[in-house]
Amino acid sequence: MEILWVLMALAVLGFVLTRFLLRGGGRIEQVTPGHPDAADPATYGFVREEELDIRLPGPDQDLVDVLDLVQRTQDYRAAQQLLAGTETEGELRWQRVQSLAGAASLEMQQRPGGVSETPGGQWLRVWRAEAPKDAGGAAVHAEFLVQQAWRTSSPGTEEFRIIMEEARDACGQAALLAPGDPVPYIVELSVARGLAYPQPEFEQLWLKILDRAPAHMGAHLAALHHWCEKWHGSRKLAYSFAESAATRAPQGSLLAAMPLFAVFEHLPEVNLVRSFYQSEVVTKAIHGALFAVHAARPDDPMLAHVRHLLVFFLVRSERWSEAMTQLIHVDGHVGALPWALSADPAAEFATYRALAVGGYEANGGSPATLPH
Repeated sequence: MEILWVLMALAVLGFVLTRFLLRGGGRIEQVTPGHPDAADPATYGFVREEELDIRLPGPDQDLVDVLDLVQRTQDYRAAQQLLAGTETEGELRWQRVQSLAGAASLEMQQRPGGVSETPGGQWLRVWRAEAPKDAGGAAVHAEFLVQQAWRTSSPGTEEFRIIMEEARDACGQAALLAPGDPVPYIVELSVARGLAYPQPEFEQLWLKILDRAPAHMGAHLAALHHWCEKWHGSRKLAYSFAESAATRAPQGSLLAAMPLFAVFEHLPEVNLVRSFYQSEVVTKAIHGALFAVHAARPDDPMLAHVRHLLVFFLVRSERWSEAMTQLIHVDGHVGALPWALSADPAAEFATYRALAVGGYEANGGSPATLPH
C-alpha cells in the first residue's frame, strides 16, 4: 500500500465537495455545502468527515484500546498480550501486526527524537529488547522495518536495500519463533517485491504461505502487488493470479473478490468515462466481489476491505443503491483501499460517499428506502 495513486476522483472533482444538488432525470450536480436542495449524508446517520477513523478498515475495539494505551504509556505489554491471544492462522493477526507496526512507524516519523526528546515508537524497541523470544514482537518489528523502508526511502537506493535486508533477517527470526504462523512470510512478500526476488525464490516463499494458510486473503493481496505490471509481473499475470485464487476459493471465502483488486491495481491513470466502469471486465469483477461479500462470514476481518473497494467501483459505475448498501456497513472507518492511498483518506471517502448519496436520492432513494 506504499505507492500513492492519483485517484480519478481528484482529477474530476479538483477539490472536496460534500454535498450534491439533485436534478431531474437522475442527474447530480456539485454545489456548495448548505445549499437547500443538497443531498446530506448526515440524514443517513453517516459519521462526520472529521470523525472518520483512518487507522482501520473496520471496527476492532480491542486493537483501538491497545493502540491508545500503548501510545499513551509507551508500555508494549498490552500489545504483546493482544497478539498472544490472536490466532495465528487468521486474517486478524496480520491486520493487527500491520496496525501496530504502522503506529510505531508513524510515531517515529512524527517524533524522530533528539537530545531532549524520546523518539517515537520506543515501546517497540523496548519490546524487542525485553522479550526477544516473543513471536508477536518479532513479527511487528519485521513489519515495522518494511514500512520504514517504503516510508523513508526509495526503491533502488542503497538506503532502501539496507533496510529491506534487515527486514528480511527480521522475517526469518520471526518465522523461527512461530513455525506455524504465516505472518512472517506474508511480511516477507513486501520484502520480495522491494528486493526483486528471482521468480524461483518468490515461489518458494509463496509455497510456505500456502502450506500454512492457503486461503489467506491478506497474503493474496500482498502477492498480487508482486505480479502487477508496475512491479515484477504484468497485467496478464496479475489477472491470472487473481482469477486462479477466485476459482479455487473455498465456500465463504473473500478470495472470490480478488479480480476486483487486480482491476484496481491496473486502472488507467486517466480514464474518466463512465463506460469503462460499466465494461464487461469491471462488471464481472464487481459481481464476483458482491458474491464474495454475500457469502462471507459477517465477522470476516477482510470483509470491510472488499466493501470499501466496492464503494469505489459502484460509485464510478453509477450503481448508487448498491454503493449505499456497502456504505452502511463500512461507514466510520476508512483505513483501506482506495482511500488509504490518498493524502487525505477521510476527505476522499467523504467525496465518494456524498456522490453515492446524491446519486441515490436523484434516482428516488431516501433514508426510508435504504435497507439495513
